[in-house]
Amino acid sequence: MNTLMRRAAVPVLVSALALTAAACGKAGDDDNDSGSSDSGKKSIGLLLPDSVTTRYEQFDRPLFEAKVKELCSDCTVSYANAGADAAKQAQQVSTMVTKGVKVIAISAQDSAAIKSSIDAAVKKGVKVIAYDRLAQGPVSAYVSFDNEKVGQLQGQALLDSLGSKATPKSKVVMINGDDADPNAALFKKGAHSVLDGKVDIAYEQSGLWKDSVAAQKMKAAITQLGAKNIAGVYAANDGMAGGIANTLKGSGISGIPLTGQDAELAGIQRIVAGTQSSTVYKAFKPEADAAAQLAVNLVEGKSIDDLATTTMTNGSGNKVPSQLLTPVSVTVKNIKDTVVKDKLYTVDQICTSAYAAACKKAGLQ
Repeated sequence: MNTLMRRAAVPVLVSALALTAAACGKAGDDDNDSGSSDSGKKSIGLLLPDSVTTRYEQFDRPLFEAKVKELCSDCTVSYANAGADAAKQAQQVSTMVTKGVKVIAISAQDSAAIKSSIDAAVKKGVKVIAYDRLAQGPVSAYVSFDNEKVGQLQGQALLDSLGSKATPKSKVVMINGDDADPNAALFKKGAHSVLDGKVDIAYEQSGLWKDSVAAQKMKAAITQLGAKNIAGVYAANDGMAGGIANTLKGSGISGIPLTGQDAELAGIQRIVAGTQSSTVYKAFKPEADAAAQLAVNLVEGKSIDDLATTTMTNGSGNKVPSQLLTPVSVTVKNIKDTVVKDKLYTVDQICTSAYAAACKKAGLQ
């Protein structure tokens, strides 16, 4: 029976259920699943950009929701994912404002395109936190990692893996993130600051944060440069590194450095197997916890001065109180001391049967 038929058949029951849901609330309710108003409540919205990057659904969302409930038992959290659609995310902002959400933490799919939506939300009295990506507009706070540092770590890891092969004539392929994401420019800037003059960036393109696009770009690079002439590959994140690794394998290329970012499980497994040389671990829990603390403070009208102790300027020129966390480079040598120690993954999760031999060689088992 569809929803309209149920409402027609049992209006009293549905009304009662609606009132119950409105009264109780639930952390993690998707804003598309609830039409109830959050006006007058300690209501917080969380908007994430896509579900392709595994961290958002697997870590960021549940960690953020759990921390909010720990800090504020009577706070509610509404959630939505843009599915890599900037227009959809703009509508999600509007929906949350209409519901009466007081604070929105948003990781922008497109930092410039979302500005008008943030402007409209702020005019309605909503506080906006830029989460992981520095959105344009009058945002109240920003929490992320030192993203230029991320690029520097990636670049240095590539040089370290190249060792004596890192020369100004060594041809490196560089596959950057999506230009709509302001972090992508910072990763790129940081990487160039380390790599320029040390190696030859012979091919550079955007992979749009998509493994399929990165794979296509890598194939084009191989065609242009020649398989034997590529010394290493900079990939801005693990998702794209996965597509690139498949292309390298299909082209008979092995044993060259390949960077990444986000410490995805598949990326860690590729590092163990030797098909990816490094990633950058940005601990999800501290970032989600920091965003949740900022959101709770703002929804309760408390100061955030002790939390956001630095300032960043976004693309629209707004100076934003910011909290920047420290990223960590991960190679096969420190998997135990980083992602395993922090309980991001267990050894059993990493060392499945396909990686058992490699794990033993790496000292994980």
